[in-house]
Amino acid sequence: MSLASALLARIAKLPRPQTEDVVCERDLRVTMDDGAVLLADRWVPRATRDEPQPTVLVRSPYGRRQVFGLIFGRTLAERGLQVVVQSTRGTFGSGGEFTPFDERDDGLTTLDWIRAQTWHGDRIALVGPSYLGLVQWAVAPAAGDDIAALAVQVSASQFHGQTYPGGSLALETSASWLALMAVQERRFAPVAITRAISRLSKLLHELPLADLDMLATGAEVRWFRAAMASPGRDGDYWAQRDFAQEVAQVTAPVQLVGGWYDIFLPWMLEDFAALDAAGRETQLIVGPWAHTSPGLVGAGMREALGWLRKHLLGDDRLVRPQAVRVFVTGERVGDGWRALASWPPPGTGEQRLWLGAAGRLHPFAPDEAACDGYRYDPADPTPSLGGPLLLARRPVVDNAPLEARADVLTYTSAPLARAAEAIGVARVALHVRASAPYFDIFARVCDVDREGVSRNVCDALERMAPDRFEQAADGTWTVAFDLWPMGHRFAAGHRVCLQVSSGAHPRYARNPGTGEDPMTATELRAVDVEVLHGGQHPSHVVLPTAA
Repeated sequence: MSLASALLARIAKLPRPQTEDVVCERDLRVTMDDGAVLLADRWVPRATRDEPQPTVLVRSPYGRRQVFGLIFGRTLAERGLQVVVQSTRGTFGSGGEFTPFDERDDGLTTLDWIRAQTWHGDRIALVGPSYLGLVQWAVAPAAGDDIAALAVQVSASQFHGQTYPGGSLALETSASWLALMAVQERRFAPVAITRAISRLSKLLHELPLADLDMLATGAEVRWFRAAMASPGRDGDYWAQRDFAQEVAQVTAPVQLVGGWYDIFLPWMLEDFAALDAAGRETQLIVGPWAHTSPGLVGAGMREALGWLRKHLLGDDRLVRPQAVRVFVTGERVGDGWRALASWPPPGTGEQRLWLGAAGRLHPFAPDEAACDGYRYDPADPTPSLGGPLLLARRPVVDNAPLEARADVLTYTSAPLARAAEAIGVARVALHVRASAPYFDIFARVCDVDREGVSRNVCDALERMAPDRFEQAADGTWTVAFDLWPMGHRFAAGHRVCLQVSSGAHPRYARNPGTGEDPMTATELRAVDVEVLHGGQHPSHVVLPTAA
């Protein structure tokens, strides 16, 4: 047992290792159908090195040594599992060109290679977060009956949703991943990554966005340009990398671990719903985490270890029996965790709050018609503050700087007479009018405490265009959309606040306001936006209420 694995096990609260003597066979060569050779490391307890046994496969574009070798190689092997950690095509010594999300053929060929090894026997499982989760979905529907389990953390069966949420580009997340992938194999990689990410804050204001790869990496990145040139989910690029329609065909038990502030959460929950509807064995765990939260790493390791040991080794002692467990943020009741029968919680109700004059949220629809307005100027875009991002670790923040801006509207309820627990998906329906048909609507629910501090709970952005929403005869649009899933308890005496604006830059790419392609646009035009409420325009927010 290494010092690093001992420290990791303590931080992650893992059970004691079964052995401290493990072997790593490095740089095993796996030949793909087109002749490219991908490299893999095999981790196994020394005592069972020559015995046929189940195999855990991890396919990663982030390397198979250092952190990933420690987490998925040594740590799992010390706890009785044989693991193969492979570098995906075009990364860390593996041949071929890296083509993101196109992982089915290489994954299936790798599974066939494992089946042919004398040290493999019986069943195969797959594990990993983020990109390492997508590669599981890429192969699972077509992989065969010997796939015993998937353990997916903070990921989904398709990445288009998080890349273009609400029809906009997830600019900061996309740029961060672009920069990370460009420098991760350099010497002193952590330093190079930190420098590359720190440079992005200035670059994300540059136009056109189509040149972002040149600005961030100094060269054109072929896969980035291909992805940005085909933004539609049904276009050539994304359709070939979308495995969502096949999720229900996966018969292996699937464990899904996510966070309320994770960039993939809405689409991970779609995967759970598909599996649940098909009657598959599925476990869902959602905690108070963002994509790279340290707490998520530890929880993901603990839960995956139990899931893998149960389905590969028949040891279910580390698996909790509940099908769905979620952590409720906000006011703490008990340890914060809730066991649910399914997702969304059965019997979930609705709490509607209507926008009214003087920035109020009402429990009834006001008769008095009124409106509030602001000017959104993409040359001085409404900034993002908190929320789901690839690398941010403080997703919940004081929203005072945002709510003080002239281009942000706020509507706040009276203090709650009693605590209210909301678990599910919030949504808004806003009646809006604008000086041009090209703008965005960003809506955010906040929890305002007794001292007046407003902290974000959930949000989302929707891109407006003439063909996306029907326009009424009076020139207004009804913009209705879901916000991020939530599990939150508003304490008695707290207030619910709804923010409405037209941007959250650089989390989302700003709308240029001209109707031009946002990737090539260089002209920016301000748009005047009005939010109508009361009377014939009952703008409102809907919160899910616990049964």
